Amino acid sequence: MKILGISAFYHDSAAALIDNGEIVAAAQEERFTRKKHDPNFPTNAVKYCLEYGGTTLNELDAIVFYDKPLLKFERLLETYYTFAPKGLKSFITAIPVWIKEKMFLKRLINEELEKIGYDKKKPVKLLFPEHHLSHAASAYYPSPYEKAAVLTIDGVGEWATASICLGEGNKMSILKELRFPHSLGLLYSAFTYFLGFRVNSGEYKLMGLAPYGNPTSPEVDKYIETIKKELIEIKEDGSIWLDQRYFDYATGLKMVNEGEWERMFGMKTRRPEDPLEAHHCNLGLAIQRVTEEVVVKMAQEAKRLTGADYLCLAGGVALNCVSNGKLQKSNVFKEVYIQPAAGDAGGALGAALTGYYIYFDQKRVINYKRDAMRGSYLGPTFSDIDVELVAKKYKASFKHFDKLDDLTKEVAQILADGNVVGWVQGRMEFGPRALGARSILGDPRNAEMQKKLNVKIKYRESFRPFAPSVLAEKVGDYFDYEGISPYMLLVHPVKDTRRKPLPADYDSFDLREKLYYLRSDLPSITHIDFSARIQTVHQDTNPRYYQLISDFEKLTGYGVIVNTSFNVRGEPIVSTPNDAYRCFMRTEMDYLVVGNYLFDKRQQPEWQDTDNWKEEFVLD
Repeated sequence: MKILGISAFYHDSAAALIDNGEIVAAAQEERFTRKKHDPNFPTNAVKYCLEYGGTTLNELDAIVFYDKPLLKFERLLETYYTFAPKGLKSFITAIPVWIKEKMFLKRLINEELEKIGYDKKKPVKLLFPEHHLSHAASAYYPSPYEKAAVLTIDGVGEWATASICLGEGNKMSILKELRFPHSLGLLYSAFTYFLGFRVNSGEYKLMGLAPYGNPTSPEVDKYIETIKKELIEIKEDGSIWLDQRYFDYATGLKMVNEGEWERMFGMKTRRPEDPLEAHHCNLGLAIQRVTEEVVVKMAQEAKRLTGADYLCLAGGVALNCVSNGKLQKSNVFKEVYIQPAAGDAGGALGAALTGYYIYFDQKRVINYKRDAMRGSYLGPTFSDIDVELVAKKYKASFKHFDKLDDLTKEVAQILADGNVVGWVQGRMEFGPRALGARSILGDPRNAEMQKKLNVKIKYRESFRPFAPSVLAEKVGDYFDYEGISPYMLLVHPVKDTRRKPLPADYDSFDLREKLYYLRSDLPSITHIDFSARIQTVHQDTNPRYYQLISDFEKLTGYGVIVNTSFNVRGEPIVSTPNDAYRCFMRTEMDYLVVGNYLFDKRQQPEWQDTDNWKEEFVLD
């Protein structure tokens, strides 16, 4: 039984294919079109999934779309009716698009599928589960648990903004929902907007900014008090009520009522080019703490309702790895499993899984150790011929290795010498994190590495932290954590023994002084609050990456390296060898490794393309 899942038309369109319950392939459309967060129908991702699965559209048992468009339209109409006459401008903008396209989504999907070979005379069943059910399925069914509570939190689906489900065997039941316009995800996005970052992509920046706030400052406490007094009421069960007088997302064209927010917090709405100041950091810390409080309360309610020992997480808020770390440390559940593609892209996978387990009532078999996601390496791969064709195209100079041992030893030495290396291996990751298949790597011991990667390679804000990839069995040597974190979705502290003492006046330092203060013997992955966003690397899911880190450890004594996604600011993560070489040549990266091929920047012909990535990609 082969089922295709699709998410599209909002952001992060994707496709996923399952075959008899096994996850075969999954990819985001942005990786093919090179448009970050591409919302369009995932034509290329669908083609890839079918090709990799050795099937055609008409051979499928079902095609499953990740939400119910008519239910979403009902929410839109009811919202405008409730808030009328407010929102007329937004209504006039949104409704024609719905009437023309989204009201007839079934027809639109069929038309898009016909373009890639679908024969409508031999129709395949087309299913529409609810948005949050797709999220929940994406987390529960690949998890290693026979029974688990499932918590999904995002901006909004049709009506739901958060849900608590119980997964047991192949069944899943929705027990409780929080409904629009009251949404933890939209609240966090509102602060993302107010602090000058792009909604639906800048939430990561806000999370990274929060630790620069002064935890002992009365200003942080004042902001938290203001948030709870003016904006949000938090109930004991984790449900929230947002005062809509202060927000504009329900009926307007922006997130917040800027005048009211500026009055409340005593600061202007920050624009992207404005400098970051202490009060911005303190406000970021305040909303992060409020978010963590709500998430833990929701988890406690999920425990009360289900009595389960295990929790599965999905939805955009599940990508807040700081909150995830706090939830894990709260010990509400024995274990927490987080879907690596927790946002809307993962809805495609969840949609396919709902079709298989819920609609077709197939038996669930757990025959895997950690989860069914294959390390999230579910995207396209490449061959040696593909690499050589790219080298020929650009007249590139390279060194080929016949043995993996020789390659990883040489790259380990290159990293230890302070160089930045692009690392492209095997199947591309599914989800927003680079996990050692499409990564940029560096030496975590190098005090200059964070600045070099941000300013010269990624061309992004210097405050943004980088993650460590650590050998799974050595994680406790470096961090205050003994578990696994294969998908870089948990934040835990750097071990006390590796920290360096802070000066007494450290909290009075400005952002730049804090950023470049040497905090540990792993300075380039130790965040401002001594935390790190950990990725544990496992030999069974990524043996090549594991071997590289092992060789780095033999050379340096450190079984950990810096890992960031292989892209520049505003660009999707690279997919093909061609993407990788172009990005390599347009940045100050030192070396590129694609499969068994090593490219040294010093030996490459001068880059002739006159295109500018800053013009090509809309900056995030």
